[in-house]
Amino acid sequence: MIRCDTMALRAKGFTAVMAQRREPPDALDYFPTPPWATRAFFRHVLPVLGIEAIGRVWEPAAGEGHMAAVIGEFTDVPVIASDIFDYGYGTTPVDFLDPLAPPFGDGADWIVTNPPFKPAAQFALRALDLARVGVALLLRTQWLESEDRYYSIFRDRPPSLFAPFVERVPMVKGRWDPDASTATAYAWFVWRKRASGPARIIWIPPGCRAGLTHADDRQRFAAWSLEPAAAPLLDWDASGNCGRSAGSMVSEVPHAEGAPRSSTSPEKSAA
Repeated sequence: MIRCDTMALRAKGFTAVMAQRREPPDALDYFPTPPWATRAFFRHVLPVLGIEAIGRVWEPAAGEGHMAAVIGEFTDVPVIASDIFDYGYGTTPVDFLDPLAPPFGDGADWIVTNPPFKPAAQFALRALDLARVGVALLLRTQWLESEDRYYSIFRDRPPSLFAPFVERVPMVKGRWDPDASTATAYAWFVWRKRASGPARIIWIPPGCRAGLTHADDRQRFAAWSLEPAAAPLLDWDASGNCGRSAGSMVSEVPHAEGAPRSSTSPEKSAA
């Protein structure tokens, strides 16, 4: 049974997570996670680490809830969902990379997310500092490369597990398209804090897309509006820091963690 906070608010009519889409600026690098890719993490990756219950999870780049809602299928504890941009899901604006921001996500056992690619190293380091038990990032397999990431992360804080998908994980900018295809390879990078020994590698087997896609996934995640709403002009600098241009605005109203929120747009409710 799905235990994420979103479900109680979507009980009437089972409203799709993406009932109406807000278009963020290009700089936010928003590529929602196919639901089956998150389920593969729980079915094929965590068991290799001997983990049966993941505890409290924070998804800090939740978008419209594509990943957070699926995480809720596997935990009895409400999922903490936040994002720097207001997609109508979770708590916003929460800048995960801002060390001066008010405390948020306190007590999270795991931080699990599909971060923007450019500041992903900063996401990894920040998550490793904040999570109590572990961190899991869904990223392109090429993220394993580069001298910068070797010296800033992998040399001293290598992942406990590197789990590439054998089949492709199609991601489309701004929405989940269940019929999309891609040539890009993705993998789960997983750190279990206080774990010892060399990094391990496993292959997530083929057949996950067919076997882990649920019949109602299209209804829940693949509906969107092509009407873009006003969005802040955010961009990542060379250090992976997010800046906001003058005059840009984001809602400052706090909301319940992990829950879709009402707005002036009708029927509004990750990755």
